[in-house]
Amino acid sequence: MGRMERALISVWDKTGLIPFAQVLAEAGVEILSTGGTARILRQAGLPVLELSQYTGFPEILDGRVKTLHPKVHGGLLFLRERPEHRATAVAHGIRPIDLVVVNLYPFEQTVSRPTVTEEEAIENIDIGGPAMLRSAAKNHAHVTVVVDPADYPAVAAQIREHGQTTAALRRRLAQKAFARTAAYDVAIASWLAGRLENGSRDVDPPEQLLLVAPRVQRLRYGENPHQLAALYGRFHDYFLQLQGRELSYNNILDLTAAAALMSEFATDPPTVAILKHTNPCGVGQGRTLREAWEKALATDRQSPFGGIIAVNRPLDAECASAIAEIFSEVIVAPRFEREALAILQRKKNLRLLQQRKEPPAPPEWETRSVGFESWLHQLRDRIPTPPDNARVVTRRQPTETEWRAMRFGWRVVKHVKSNAIVFAASDRTLGIGAGQMSRVDASRVAIWKAQEAGLSLAGSVVCSDAFFPFADGLIAAAEAGATAAIQPGGSVRDEEVIAAADARGMAMVFTAVRHFRH
Repeated sequence: MGRMERALISVWDKTGLIPFAQVLAEAGVEILSTGGTARILRQAGLPVLELSQYTGFPEILDGRVKTLHPKVHGGLLFLRERPEHRATAVAHGIRPIDLVVVNLYPFEQTVSRPTVTEEEAIENIDIGGPAMLRSAAKNHAHVTVVVDPADYPAVAAQIREHGQTTAALRRRLAQKAFARTAAYDVAIASWLAGRLENGSRDVDPPEQLLLVAPRVQRLRYGENPHQLAALYGRFHDYFLQLQGRELSYNNILDLTAAAALMSEFATDPPTVAILKHTNPCGVGQGRTLREAWEKALATDRQSPFGGIIAVNRPLDAECASAIAEIFSEVIVAPRFEREALAILQRKKNLRLLQQRKEPPAPPEWETRSVGFESWLHQLRDRIPTPPDNARVVTRRQPTETEWRAMRFGWRVVKHVKSNAIVFAASDRTLGIGAGQMSRVDASRVAIWKAQEAGLSLAGSVVCSDAFFPFADGLIAAAEAGATAAIQPGGSVRDEEVIAAADARGMAMVFTAVRHFRH
């Protein structure tokens, strides 16, 4: 390829534009431009040819049509090595455009404003920009396309040295341009889909699952050292790392699970949760965070080693001192008081995360890959806990103390991997059984954990994320000391389970809501 002859520049984001354009001018590249971009280039003393002069056609429809012209797209798309293409270009006065520098109207930023109007959103849908990017990227064998100001230095360096860019750089930039237009279209489609939703659970899942997220962080590795990994999306909008080693893949899984659990207790008295492998090890409440910490830790003093700790209040020095006595990976809090930071910063590797804001309000969808080129997409489990239509199914009504314990434990059990059983008091967990293949085994594990911790289950409530398929799990809980149970109900053996509860003087509540978590 010969030296670069002509560039078309039309950008919304003017970052770094003038120094880059100066490199082009010094290399003898003719610059075509439009509107505000042309004006800024002229003010910098750079030679610019207005695109309307080049095409011989004015901007029309309030600027909606200015770059959609054969002289533009012909100049981008014609194949320089084909004689018939060159002849067509000459016949129609089409000159080659070797470089396109375009970034798009700020649609995403516009629709993120709470007060944005539909008219504003529509007017910020760029048409000519994506069209030029796609034309240039398709013909990257001959055309360089720049969509991100961060790429100006690499392009400028090659033009200074060679008067042209390399095929490898053009290919990389073409991929980036197509990725940008794809993300732009997804943002528009998602916004339009949101205009159709009414905020109810009856809204249909989208007909097409559109997944686009920027890479925001390379990770050292995935779940295991041999797995490559990266973090995508808006994680850093929600969490600010104040200190500690770089977050790992597993850290991020755990701390987001911790934050989701703590969102259940956002307006409660001081609450502390300790998690390991996304499962709660213990949750406690108290008059202070230190008191809540002692209750959470008492549930299981072994598993929290290397765990994740979440609190629902600014972390104070008293609680920080207690936490510092054990090894933890991550602490997440709405804020850290200065004295608490000073205590925890003595542990240089301890990751401290400030949660900047709560998760989005429902409906919010979650997506997971299941392999086989397939994905699952569902509304998050945000049913109030327990739901308003929970009903007592036993002869005995729960006491007020049992009701408080049910409300506490039911919010925890929905965050425990299924099959899940939680024994709870009104302000703490007492035993947690997670991820067992049978519900009775989950009950037995929870009982065993309580015994290992030296905690009595007498007078506790047992919370089950799904129905008891047989009476055995409930009976095991009753024999351990539970006096009340909360579960979804819905088993063909519900009457058998209710009879077992009645025979033991237990109170039992059916929620009609299941909280499986796989």
